[in-house]
Parts: sequence; C-alpha cells; structure tokens
Amino acid sequence: MAPIAVGDAIPDGTLAYFDAEDQMQQMSIHSLAAGKKVVIFGVPGAFTPTCSVKHVPGFIDNADELKAKGVVEVLCISVNDPFVMKAWAKTYPEAKNVKFLADGSGTYTHALGLELDLSEKGLGIRSRRFALLIDDLKVKAANIETGGEFTVSSAEEILKAL
Repeated sequence: MAPIAVGDAIPDGTLAYFDAEDQMQQMSIHSLAAGKKVVIFGVPGAFTPTCSVKHVPGFIDNADELKAKGVVEVLCISVNDPFVMKAWAKTYPEAKNVKFLADGSGTYTHALGLELDLSEKGLGIRSRRFALLIDDLKVKAANIETGGEFTVSSAEEILKAL
C-alpha cells in the first residue's frame, strides 16, 4: 500500500484516548479534522528516545505558533495502547495543545500506509515517523521519514508548510 500523500483525503479511523475525567474514549479522526486545519504526527513508540526528547517536545514548544497559523488540533498517534499513551502524556504536563491518541492495533497506521516493521528489534509493527498537515480532511503536507531518521517530520518543518 502506498503511503498517504499530498492531495489525498485522510481515511477515517477510530483511536482511543483518556479524557480529563480519566475515562477512556474512542474518537473518529474525521470528527476531529472535518472542516479544520489539523496536524497529525506519528511516532514509532511512546517513551522511545527520539520521540520523547525531540519529536513530541517540538510540537509542544511550537503549539502556540501552530495555533496562530490556524491549526486547531495537534494529534500525536502511536501504535501503543491507550494506557501507555495516557502515561506518556502525563510526562508532558505542558502539553495542553497536543492530544495523545492510541492506535493500539495499528489499524489507522495501516490505513495511512505508514507501517514500520520493527520486529527485528522486538517491537513488532509500528508507525513510521511522520507529520501531516491536514485541511478539511485533505493532506496539504506529508512529511514522512525513512528508516529511523528525524529530519522532515518536526514541528518546525510543518510550520514551514503553513
């Protein structure tokens, strides 16, 4: 399956998260993105070094600038269960403008064509590192990494696309 690309409509999918009352919720990507400008960024795994030290903090640090440029939602997706994503989100108390969404079985990651097989490292099928700029369900920028790199999927690169 070819990876999602500029001009494509994003597929719908249901991801899990914990709300402010600590209740697990299911959320449709289309319900979050229809009629809005959103950023969806994906990481290979919660608590992993590059994801935790560079990728997520970049979106937290740039959340106000993204919002000033019209981005309504910043969504972090990982092929982890919702409990792991909840615990990971708690390590970023300043992350008020980033939603941590669990794609526990990798179904949504598969629909995007962005799987990464890390079985040889004992991690199974995960997500490639990416950042998508979405405007009313259409991909306006698709910054997808190859291998384990972190060069094009940063918040700074998405800001350039805005």
